[in-house]
Amino acid sequence: MKTGIELIADERNRQIEVEGWTLAHDNEHAIGELANAASCYAMIPDLRPSSLPPAHWPWLDWWKPTPSDRIKELAKAGALIAAEIDRLQRKNSELLNETI
Repeated sequence: MKTGIELIADERNRQIEVEGWTLAHDNEHAIGELANAASCYAMIPDLRPSSLPPAHWPWLDWWKPTPSDRIKELAKAGALIAAEIDRLQRKNSELLNETI
């Protein structure tokens, strides 16, 4: 059985390799969209308004809930958080390099 961190890493790799969400694409989401999307998948399914995405879902499409597989949803959330952390680290690194 894989650990949670392994499932998150697998999902992040899937997002990049299958969905095509590159680092450059992630960099375009500079106002917290990745974190907001993660929070939607992390939300308890019973608290969601319906099969429609929660109001703070950042995009018009791409909502792919799997309420029957809570672990998969949490892996999606974790992968999106990892993408946001990586994006912020790249941004901070760029800012640091600009000041040097």
